[in-house]
Amino acid sequence: MLNSLSIRDVVLIERLDLHFAAGLTALTGETGAGKSILLDSLGLALGARADTGLIRAGCPQAVVAASFSVPEGHAVLELLAEHGLDAGPDIFVRRILGRDGRSRALVNDQPVSAGFLKRLTGLLIEVQGQHEQVGLADPANHIFLLDTFGVPPAPRQAAAAAHKAWRDAASRLKEAEQRIEETAREEEFLRHAAGELAKLNPVEGEEDELAKERLRLQAGERRAEAIAAALAELTPKDRRSAGPAAALRAAARALGRVSVPAGQENPAGPAQAAIERAEEALAEAEDLMQRLAAAEEDDPRALEATEERLFALRAAARKHGVSVATLPAFLADLRARLAALESGVADIAALTKETTRLRAEYVQAAASLSELREAAARALETAIATELPPLKLDRARFVVERTMLPEAQWGPRGADAVRFLIATNPGEAPGALDKIASGGELSRLMLAMKVVLTSGGGVETLIFDEVDSGIGGATAAAVGERLARVAQGVQVLVVTHSPQVAARGAAQLRVAKRVIDDRAVMEVEPLSGDERREEIARMLAGEVITEAARQAAESLLAG
Repeated sequence: MLNSLSIRDVVLIERLDLHFAAGLTALTGETGAGKSILLDSLGLALGARADTGLIRAGCPQAVVAASFSVPEGHAVLELLAEHGLDAGPDIFVRRILGRDGRSRALVNDQPVSAGFLKRLTGLLIEVQGQHEQVGLADPANHIFLLDTFGVPPAPRQAAAAAHKAWRDAASRLKEAEQRIEETAREEEFLRHAAGELAKLNPVEGEEDELAKERLRLQAGERRAEAIAAALAELTPKDRRSAGPAAALRAAARALGRVSVPAGQENPAGPAQAAIERAEEALAEAEDLMQRLAAAEEDDPRALEATEERLFALRAAARKHGVSVATLPAFLADLRARLAALESGVADIAALTKETTRLRAEYVQAAASLSELREAAARALETAIATELPPLKLDRARFVVERTMLPEAQWGPRGADAVRFLIATNPGEAPGALDKIASGGELSRLMLAMKVVLTSGGGVETLIFDEVDSGIGGATAAAVGERLARVAQGVQVLVVTHSPQVAARGAAQLRVAKRVIDDRAVMEVEPLSGDERREEIARMLAGEVITEAARQAAESLLAG
């Protein structure tokens, strides 16, 4: 509910701090005292369009702040959380309007847009008056209000669940059709690519194995070349030339011809022995190298085949924009897409059948809901019709119009469009509430609806302005009684000139305009006891308050 309202430098208001209680609060005062300024100030705090004409003369800016308290689970707390704003049991809103026409809005001291402020406060408070009609007068709320009045939750929930199941199935069908369409456009490419990769037959982990094998074969090839080169050095390059082995044998033979006198040691003996050892070592080395060469002998095409396979895999990966490691998975995906294309027709047929079945279930649930709404609409018309005559709306006719929406607009709430219409005079066709009724009539109609629709539409505070316009006596008493009845469930503030209405209030505030230092100033003071009796007597009698007026005021306050 609205706890407090603080106003600084708005037209006739220099500084004003008001506190509000639960139940019905009446705001009274003479015509021209400034009650409309109070509502304009509140409207600024609620996100209404900023008008620099509201700024008090000689002041740089106007500031209006309001505080609200809300129960746990209120929709406004969810809205605050969605926008990352601090949420607590109390909500503070503030609007600052500068001379340059710029305004700032804050919620719990955090800046927000004026649009967000209006959306937020719309969940907290409704204003029903000559210049502003929200909540009940908004056609977007009518289906919700009708359902709250006379349609049980179960069929509403059934329709919402059936709609979700149908739309989910329709979404799956659409996605399947899109996949089939996309796959069909790519069918030629898919078959060609899958055929190429199937021939290549990539194996997971094959690239690493091929790369290792290639390095091994390259190293082996280099070793074989080195051994062959070493062996070549031992082999005469020219048949006419002697190799190192032949040269050693020839040298040994030559040394063998060295003549040695009898009894002397052959001086060439050590050299000849060394040559023989060299010949043996050379033969051993040649044998070892030949065995090494034999061991290094691989398939002469092994390296070429390995490189061809590795390069083919890498070329295929580049072609399809994937890595070699993912080629097997890519091939599997191509095959799956082709399989999906082949089985897609059957899948779509099954999904189409399922979607059709779920649509029929939704249509049935929506039709049942429509029947309940039709009955609730007639009951609501009857209930409100009984409230209209005491409010001097006996010639008015309230109508609940329910029409079928086109299929494209069917939703979780069913297939109905609901509007509340009014005809204020016999013979007139019913029309939109805010287009047909005058300000006073519309406010009283809203009051009648609030009495019947006791939920209050979710808001915690209702403000009625001009609800008693053009009425008096028994009609005003009926208005006051109904306002008090509504105030049992929600906080109600009423701007009134009617003593019968004011006397029904649990609290009363008097708005007055005074002149201080040659300047008009608006004041608001809470009334109680004798002050309140005097104010209601003034409302009854005018400027000259008689004893009879005081007694009548006492009678009204006594109820």
